[in-house]
Amino acid sequence: METLRPVRRTLLRDTAYEAIRDAIVRGDIPPGAPVRDADLADRLGLSRAPVRDALSRLAGEGLVESKPQSYTRVTPLVPGDVRDAAAVVRAMQELAARTAVPHLADADITVMRAANERFRKATGRGDVAEALRADDRLHDVLVAACGNGAVAATVERYTPLIRRLEWRQFGTAGSAHGSAELHDRLIEACAARDAEAAVRITAEIWRALEELADELPEQAEPPE
Repeated sequence: METLRPVRRTLLRDTAYEAIRDAIVRGDIPPGAPVRDADLADRLGLSRAPVRDALSRLAGEGLVESKPQSYTRVTPLVPGDVRDAAAVVRAMQELAARTAVPHLADADITVMRAANERFRKATGRGDVAEALRADDRLHDVLVAACGNGAVAATVERYTPLIRRLEWRQFGTAGSAHGSAELHDRLIEACAARDAEAAVRITAEIWRALEELADELPEQAEPPE
């Protein structure tokens, strides 16, 4: 579990959540693997309380599932669940684009261009974690600029469920080239303050993830 290392004792619940979430997304804790709060607390150098809180949050996001008095484990990577989450995120990102684009500042476009350049470089060297951070930074410009708290909350809620799929996608050599090109088109639409074009390109970006979800093999249900 390469991503599970001792963490600073600040915002312990959030830090535990981020560390465990990232380990699940990367596959360091694979689908179906049991997760025990005592083991995770020991690895992270934390008490069990913030780890329990983190596991509860991850269960709400569909990354962890529990059966009382039986098990807590990482959920299987179920194509239908990932596709549904991607569809919800797509709808929210489309709404963000439609609302935000007419009001973007030139500084916002600069941030998006810089994020896509980081994305290209990261995918070129196989740095999936940095690629996903840059991808988030690019799309977060529109989510923040739209000023809709429900959009931001919904994106945050459902994005972790599709991160495992994105990790696989960006981890394949050359697979992110098309994503960077779509980002270029989105940025140009935003720079032209063409909201409808930005919405169409945003839909194209996220539908590609829905299609990838359809290609996932069904995973066998782990034994209880």
